[in-house]
Amino acid sequence: MDPDTFNMEVRKFLKVVGVTSQREIEAAVDRAIRSGRIKGGETLSAKVVLTIDGVDLRHEIDGEIELG
Repeated sequence: MDPDTFNMEVRKFLKVVGVTSQREIEAAVDRAIRSGRIKGGETLSAKVVLTIDGVDLRHEIDGEIELG
């Protein structure tokens, strides 16, 4: 394994995860506000589950997103 290549590939993957996740969250919140399911001042519970086949990785991150 080349540590530099591995590091760059992980960073590239995480950048895609971050950017696409933010877009999806923003779109889902916008849809929920427009449909009346939420008002826009709530705090939403969030969870990310990261899995990587081949190394048996399953990592969960729980958090909250305050809409203000």
